[in-house]
Amino acid sequence: MNYQQQAVAGMNPVELVVALYDGMVRFLYRAIRAIEAGDVHERRVAIKMTLDILMHLQSRLRMDIGGTSAKALSESYAATFALCIEGSRLASVGRLKEAIACVQDVREAWHIVAEDREVLRFLAAEQSKQPVRVTTPAHVRVMGEGPTSSWRA
Repeated sequence: MNYQQQAVAGMNPVELVVALYDGMVRFLYRAIRAIEAGDVHERRVAIKMTLDILMHLQSRLRMDIGGTSAKALSESYAATFALCIEGSRLASVGRLKEAIACVQDVREAWHIVAEDREVLRFLAAEQSKQPVRVTTPAHVRVMGEGPTSSWRA
């Protein structure tokens, strides 16, 4: 097990979600740098990675138990998805910065939840009952970017 895998293994599910948001921000900034450099291929790769994370997060929403919070997250993901697509299509740094702002707003909320003592106690209790299985897309790296510029779980 390498350092990245060990770091991920030590995270609770909420911290993993925060890490995914951090990854989206990194990929969006990478897309902005690609636009500024005129690198269409790199822009598309960075946007694809962002969209992969968004789709993964969207697919994990539990609308049946999440209520209005899940609905709000779903709408946020859809808006961010649209900004990413439009930003990439138009090579618009402005649209991608809007997407970054959306991601950072929701990321901050998750970060607050990750530090909440009640949430941490609940997660500890749940983990003692049964192992928590967190899955991410196979090509997604949770910690940093590697030579293939994708994420690892």
